[in-house]
Amino acid sequence: MSNSVTASIIFSFKGQTHEPKLELELDDFMKKSGCLPDICMLLARANNFDMYSYEYEMMQTEPIKFDQASGLVSKYVNDCTLDVQGFEAAWKESVVIKQLSVIAKNELSIDDLDKRPDIKQALIEAYKLGNSN
Repeated sequence: MSNSVTASIIFSFKGQTHEPKLELELDDFMKKSGCLPDICMLLARANNFDMYSYEYEMMQTEPIKFDQASGLVSKYVNDCTLDVQGFEAAWKESVVIKQLSVIAKNELSIDDLDKRPDIKQALIEAYKLGNSN
């Protein structure tokens, strides 16, 4: 399942209220760089705000609201706030688990690694050990 979320900001500038929105496919960003980009900047670009304007500065002062989350990211959206660090860590762990599941299936004939938490934990620890060197 893909990880998507809608980001928006409500702000006022010169007596006008603006509410730029953008639906984000987070997996694309995570695959490219391993972290989420500056979402305020993405909102500004997608909604044709000049990045060197007072309007953009006003936009940056307001909190970004997140909703309509699907996939793993939905666990990290609470009260319209996204726990970015929590999501990034969980996404990276899910990628590792998918890779370890393939190894478990091919080498240990385990179709569902979640049914063997002892083996799953051992593979995760081995992975961490391999990455610490």
